[in-house]
Formats: sequence, structure tokens, C-alpha cells
Amino acid sequence: MVAEAATHPTTGSRVRVAVVDDHESVRLGLKAAFLDEGYDFVLEAPTVEQLITGLAGRQVDVVVLDLSLGDGSTVTDNVKNVQATGSAVLVHSIADRVASVREALAAGAAGVIPKSSATKTVLAAAATVARGEVLNNLEWATAIDADRDFAKAQLGRREREILHLYASGLPLKLAAQQLGIGYSTAREYLDRIRVKYVEVGRPAPTKVDLLRRAVEDGILPGLDPDGGDGR
Repeated sequence: MVAEAATHPTTGSRVRVAVVDDHESVRLGLKAAFLDEGYDFVLEAPTVEQLITGLAGRQVDVVVLDLSLGDGSTVTDNVKNVQATGSAVLVHSIADRVASVREALAAGAAGVIPKSSATKTVLAAAATVARGEVLNNLEWATAIDADRDFAKAQLGRREREILHLYASGLPLKLAAQQLGIGYSTAREYLDRIRVKYVEVGRPAPTKVDLLRRAVEDGILPGLDPDGGDGR
């Protein structure tokens, strides 16, 4: 029987995973662990360029990506190039590289997991990212808190409430009903939220992006009781 974590919740098929790391021992170790847990391990490669070549147009659900590769590539380019293949990105990082972790998250990585983590923790993180969820953990929070240039969007209370409910998974219509406002009003708040995130250089065009912003700004899992009124 295939482990539940290794099964994609939408398709019911095994989660497809690849690993990019310039240390062969890391690649082979993760490959063995993923295979043991019932994942569909597609490819391991020392660089993103070789990953893309090896995939040859195939897609995987998640790529476990080493934060710093030895080929001179940048963190931002690596994350974006992996995303261009249709895969989510889980950064596998040495914990003290906070600035690079922040860069990876800003480029769109869905989460970061330390290389010091237990193998089962890495596999569980990959399953979370493969489901289209953001990995909200201590490493994420540390990277955000350490960045003095990280500008939070100044959302009012009603905007935070809408974002909290919508990013948590509720359809906008149901979020509006729960707050006792009309759908068109809720849509206006959502549009305003997106504008504010663009203004601070953190655009959020999709629902997944809004989830990421809500996690980054502490709106999920709970509301900030000190927020102002957005009405």
C-alpha cells in the first residue's frame, strides 16, 4: 500500500519528486528515502540545468533544491527555472544562510527545510509542498524576520479578515457571507489587498500567492488584534 503522504490528493497518483544537489551522497540518500516511502522519484541532478535537460519536458510535483549549487548559478534563477517546469520548489538549506533563504522565498519557493532535519521531516515537507501548500515553519519565519527590508503591506482589519478566510481555503462568496458583507464588497477588499502587496514589491496574483503573503505577514494562522480597520 502506498503511503498517504506519497499520494497526490487531487490525482490519486504517487507524488512525483526530483532532487537537485551538488553532493551525490545527498542526492542518492534522498532518492532512496523517497523510493522507500512510495514516492515516484523521477530524477536527481547536480544542477538545475541538468535537471531541466533530464526531465525533457516531463513534470514533477516538487523539486527538493539545494540552496547553493557549485555551478555559479543564482538562487533566484534556480528557483524560477525550476518553477518554469511546472514544479513547486522546496529549498533544502544550511540553516545559517538566512539571506539566501529569503531570496529563495521571494523568488517563489514554497518553503525551506534545513539539511539538519531528519529525513522523514524532509519527506513530509515535500508532501506538503506537493499539495500546493506553503510550508510555514521556523526557517520561514526566521528568514522573514531577519530581513529589515521586508515591507509588510498595511492591511486594515477587514482586509486582514478577508485575506485570512480566503487564503485559508474558503471561496470568496463564503468568506463574504461569514463576515456579513456582499460578494462585490469582498471582491473590492481582495482587489485592494492585491494592490497593496504590489505597492510593497510583493505581488500576489494567485490564491497560492495570497496564502504565502498571509503566512509571511502573520495573518495566518491567526489575526493580529492590533490591526487597523480597513473599511
